[in-house]
Amino acid sequence: MDLSWNDRRTRQFLTNVGLITSDGPNGPNVMAAEWTHHISYSPSLIAINIRGRDTTAENIIDSKEFGANLAAEDQNILCSLAGRYSGKHLDKIAFFKEIGVVFYKANKIKALLIRGAAMNAECKLIRQEEIGDHIMFVGEIIEITADENIKPLVYHNGKYWKLGDNLPSPRQEILDGINQFANKYQKSSVK
Repeated sequence: MDLSWNDRRTRQFLTNVGLITSDGPNGPNVMAAEWTHHISYSPSLIAINIRGRDTTAENIIDSKEFGANLAAEDQNILCSLAGRYSGKHLDKIAFFKEIGVVFYKANKIKALLIRGAAMNAECKLIRQEEIGDHIMFVGEIIEITADENIKPLVYHNGKYWKLGDNLPSPRQEILDGINQFANKYQKSSVK
């Protein structure tokens, strides 16, 4: 089955927005990627999914590194613009600097990072694989900073959202009762 980008059935997914920075044969670039995920703690890995013809994909394939900046709630306009223009036709870094976006030099990679993001990770490419109509790039985090006071931007149903109210975890007595109930269904050990 193929689903189009704007298919209403896929709009139930809830994601963050990664602002992926790179530097390579196309020069410094930034793009918005809603498919930006932390996929392993040890080693700490991030996966991003990008169309193979994109400027960022070409930069990552050449440089073997990228920056993953999780967009903050107040960076929704930056995300819209980063996804709207191609780095092959527009110097997005110069354009964004002109409108007030602040970039800074990374410690261990060539790509710039974005000030004010909820998280900034410097990644070295360890794997890439064509999956469907995108390339999945897996990078090992070699440097990371995060500001817990900055809330990440949320993307759902084709729109940007702010995180809402925190829902409490179940009370301990409820968890204890569920545990007693679950014990009735424990599988016997296989020998």
